[in-house]
Amino acid sequence: MARTALNVGMIGLGEVAQVIHLPVLQSLADRFRVTALCDISPRLVEHLGQQYNVENRYTNMADLVKQPDIDVVFILNSDEYHAECAIEAIRHGKHVFMEKPMCLTAAEADAIITERDRHNVTVMVGYMRRYAASFTELVKEIGGLDQIAYARVRDIIGPNGYFIRPTSPTVAFDDIPKSAKADRAARSERLGIEATGLEPSSPLFGVYRFLTGLGSHDLSAMREALGMPLGVVGAKVTQQPGSIFLTAIFDYGRFSVTYETGMDQQGRFDAHIEVYASRKSVKVQYDTPYIRHLPTKLFINETEGEQYKESVIRPTLTDPYTLELNELYEVLTEKKTPKTTPEDYKNDLRIFGMIMDSLK
Repeated sequence: MARTALNVGMIGLGEVAQVIHLPVLQSLADRFRVTALCDISPRLVEHLGQQYNVENRYTNMADLVKQPDIDVVFILNSDEYHAECAIEAIRHGKHVFMEKPMCLTAAEADAIITERDRHNVTVMVGYMRRYAASFTELVKEIGGLDQIAYARVRDIIGPNGYFIRPTSPTVAFDDIPKSAKADRAARSERLGIEATGLEPSSPLFGVYRFLTGLGSHDLSAMREALGMPLGVVGAKVTQQPGSIFLTAIFDYGRFSVTYETGMDQQGRFDAHIEVYASRKSVKVQYDTPYIRHLPTKLFINETEGEQYKESVIRPTLTDPYTLELNELYEVLTEKKTPKTTPEDYKNDLRIFGMIMDSLK
């Protein structure tokens, strides 16, 4: 039976839109049709509108969400504006798909939930690592472990540009008004103060934004695999020119989880979750998402009697973004509830708070 394609309006046309979402949506033409584009850069809207043959082009998101034939709005712009864009789309009866982080404060999250329920639409947060086939297999394997003894969550990466430049040409134009740049900086500062209670002069002020960016991937996946931690035993951050590294130990009662994350200037991507029981361990290993078809692998090590066995499993070559958007289509057309809801995201905000309190 032929599918009915959903009409997509896209807000924010930066790297993640150009490298990931526009090509993936184009490959899923039987499910999605991009019918409107919006970005604060007029030249970028025109360039990508021509490239993808999208006639409806906007520089103001308030105009895009009024377009009557749009079914779902993709919010891919700077996260300081995520809540405002989501609420405006919801009030016009649109479903919303939001890249992580959904927003920066609990008040914003509650406002999104209130409007979603009032207007009876769906909001799904884009945590593509949780839709990777290897990750879903990891969760099943963990369910079969008798007693978890320890777990490690790691995400240490270099600049995204190291992977994007040689593989995915992107465009940007220097036509964003200075007033818009100033507004973004002021909004970032205001939301950061609200979320942390810290002044921008604090050396920890930028750590929160680091957590909402890179850290949200790992901590969200950790929650699905292991549940919510009871608290943070301790945390330490080190910052030097060109790098930031953070280590935290989560208390899970019967076991602990070591979380280590960082960004520096090396051209590599090392992200994984590994869970240990007495006679078995399982690990999902991620590579950079900006080279879409690098496989996400599952490693299983186990001992039975004298036999020690190592297995490497690649469930599929379908990339996590494609799996995620296939799930979005099913959620919207079959009226299902996604696993990455705004309520689910609020648990990430709670974990960010645990870490920040420990650092303070």
